[in-house]
Amino acid sequence: MKPLNTQAFTAYVGIDWTDAKHDICLQAAGKEQREFSCIAHQVGCIDEWAKSLLQRFGGPIAVALELAKGPIVYALQKYDFLVLFPINPLTLAKYREAFKPSRAKDDPSDAELALDLLVRHPERFAPLQPQSVPCVPWSA
Repeated sequence: MKPLNTQAFTAYVGIDWTDAKHDICLQAAGKEQREFSCIAHQVGCIDEWAKSLLQRFGGPIAVALELAKGPIVYALQKYDFLVLFPINPLTLAKYREAFKPSRAKDDPSDAELALDLLVRHPERFAPLQPQSVPCVPWSA
């Protein structure tokens, strides 16, 4: 896969996840306006959200998240139009600290900060690569 800075994306997404919900910040390519939303951590909700992105923007869509594995990562990896970019939690925390000296944390702001890091510093992040190749059924 091409590095972020040479690949054209139709939209950029930042996600801050919890066990119960996911806060989302979305920015269409070439636009400055950002949209905020929240989805439940349920397979059906994630699927509906992802399909709505595909319908609205096509692909590919860059997604910044604060982890490289876990339930939300596995849920999003099945969509070939989403390109996942893990952001180191310490990097995000330091970025937050730079703009919020009070260190106040809230999930929508962290989703926006993840998106902001990806949009402003694309050369710093590599897309997540699948950890293993899918198994091909063996036949005799």
